[in-house]
Amino acid sequence: MNTREHETMKMRGSADTSYLGRTVDEMVWRFMEEQGIPGLTLAIVQAPYIPRVVGYGLSDEKQRRLASANTMWPAGPISQAFAAVAVMQLFEDGALDLDAPAGNCLPDLPETWRNVTARQLLRHAAGLPDIRGAEGFCPYRRWSFSELVALVAGRPLSFRPGTRVEQSATNFLLLTEMVERISGMSYHDFVTKRQIDFLGLRRTGFAEDLDGFPHEDVGRTDNVHQLFKADRLYIDPTEPAASYDGEGAAVRRQDSSALRGFSDIWASAQDISFWDIGLAGSVLIHKPENRALVYAPWKLPDGREVPAAGWQFYKHRGLMDIKGSVPGFSSFLSRFTHSEELVCVTLMANREGVDFTNLGRRIAGAFGDLLSTNYDDNKLFLLEGQLPAADTVSRLEEALREKGVPLFAKYDHAQNAREAGLELRPTTVLVFGSPSVGTALMQADQSVSLELPLRISVWEDEAGSTWLAFPRLGRLTAEYGLQAHPAVPRMEALMEELVRRAGNVYGARPF
Repeated sequence: MNTREHETMKMRGSADTSYLGRTVDEMVWRFMEEQGIPGLTLAIVQAPYIPRVVGYGLSDEKQRRLASANTMWPAGPISQAFAAVAVMQLFEDGALDLDAPAGNCLPDLPETWRNVTARQLLRHAAGLPDIRGAEGFCPYRRWSFSELVALVAGRPLSFRPGTRVEQSATNFLLLTEMVERISGMSYHDFVTKRQIDFLGLRRTGFAEDLDGFPHEDVGRTDNVHQLFKADRLYIDPTEPAASYDGEGAAVRRQDSSALRGFSDIWASAQDISFWDIGLAGSVLIHKPENRALVYAPWKLPDGREVPAAGWQFYKHRGLMDIKGSVPGFSSFLSRFTHSEELVCVTLMANREGVDFTNLGRRIAGAFGDLLSTNYDDNKLFLLEGQLPAADTVSRLEEALREKGVPLFAKYDHAQNAREAGLELRPTTVLVFGSPSVGTALMQADQSVSLELPLRISVWEDEAGSTWLAFPRLGRLTAEYGLQAHPAVPRMEALMEELVRRAGNVYGARPF
């Protein structure tokens, strides 16, 4: 299904920023409605430009602050990339050996941790237990390095270092401690000096820095800004975003020490984009082979290709992204690094657990046909996976088993083609569902039985990319007048979770 919209391919510099008949604004607005997102900022890079930065909705619902180009959001796991840059800067300084045992620098580590290396830590290939899952871990209090290590010191390694990848905040805790002990500076000060101040990022810092950015407490003035009338510092203000839980209580800010190097940066979407342009060239890390250590995929001993430093990789012409959540917030940064494209999409919002991967790809498609999926994104929910098709199908089956969802049928169309003497790239459809959910829809309209059970297709395209897809259920059920049925959003949420778990090399862990 080739969905090229234009007789002449839309390329860099086109004033048309629509995709499959929908403007970027419409795509974002619809997504925010579906996900219940109060506020969001989008930034687009077409290097070396940042031609579009726009806020949508409210960065603080209670105080009625607008999401804007200047809104500072928690960067979440994007923070790993800042930590990776810090490590590589010390490496280029000649001060850090990536392959030396961590115990050489950190002699107070548990015995079983001492032989892991900085390279393995950067790649999430060290096997260290994750402090986020430790009993007693709290992201809102201040921690010392030794206190955090003590939370998981007695646990065994998850795997032999270098043989697998599994995301763990502990890996980046160790890396930031190396930065401190080697540089003689706090990690906060090292990143501030070598990245934030060096690039002139005016709206980037750590949680403890936020009060240093002038912003008005509009709670004292009935949520109406007043100071901008007399003080230029409050015109077009820089304000930290806020998030609220289901009871309306403000979500507390995480302490930077709790997830140091993993989820500790606050920044505007525009600053993230500016920083990312600096990382793409030699501004922050000078040598291309050293930059590759930060964000190029690598291979395990068994030949599997896996990511580094929190990034995730796809087969599309250099596409990569880094994403995830912290309490109350979600963030996403994708990059198309091919020389004809050089496009980055940054999305930051005040709702946790949001996966922007599909939206980010559609937004990128609005800025050039080379960035599109080539399929009908209006009809299908599409996710480009990071694993071979066969592995993706296996992971999808495993996810169904774990959730207790019955698998009714599995159609291997490529195998069927071979038996008929024909050729077809890997193409498999899994059919599954919960009778209790499907029955509720059929009780409302039995003709919807033609669309049930649910199904997800996994295929490999001509470029070697693995795709996962299912029909957009809101659109499909609208044809039966059932789009408002309460079962529909639950089914959509299940389908999206399944494709993320099956297609993401880290599974569901980034969220």
